[in-house]
Amino acid sequence: MRFIAAQSHRQIKSFCLALCAVWLCVAPLYAQTSGPSGLPLPRFVSLGSSKINVRHGPGQKYQIAWIFTQSGLPVEVIQEFDTWRKVRDSEGDEGWIHQSLLSGRRTGLIAPWLNAQSQAIPLYARADRGAPLRAQLAPQVLVTVEECDQSWCEVAGRFQPGEDDRQQNFKGWVEKQFVWGVYSDETFD
Repeated sequence: MRFIAAQSHRQIKSFCLALCAVWLCVAPLYAQTSGPSGLPLPRFVSLGSSKINVRHGPGQKYQIAWIFTQSGLPVEVIQEFDTWRKVRDSEGDEGWIHQSLLSGRRTGLIAPWLNAQSQAIPLYARADRGAPLRAQLAPQVLVTVEECDQSWCEVAGRFQPGEDDRQQNFKGWVEKQFVWGVYSDETFD
């Protein structure tokens, strides 16, 4: 009788270990897909102010990691805690920002992974490589993203920083692969 109880105990222990192993494999699938806001995670937003403290944690008691100094930059919200949003920038840096400092306005950076001296990215009159060329955009140019289909995004922006934000100097279509601030499978208008 004692042998059976010990064997049964080992089976229960083995089952519990197997269950834990399965949970460790499945848990990432249940990662946060929406937070307190009810909005999907991850998602892109933009900075709503020209001076934003990015913190090491979700609250003012956490130290400032760095400061954003340009309004309108796109950031990716990857986590939410109460009124705080954990964001990732185009360089892959992560930190926490209060939700009131973020905007739902969609913006993008043109090929921020390229250096400023790299080849320019063509801006077309239509979502077609055969369309007339409207401009050549340098890497890291900030644009407003108007809409995106499967392969293209309509963007607008200014050539001269510091001008009235509402005045656009260029508008056209760029291949989606060159825009940081939209997902490859995302479409919107």
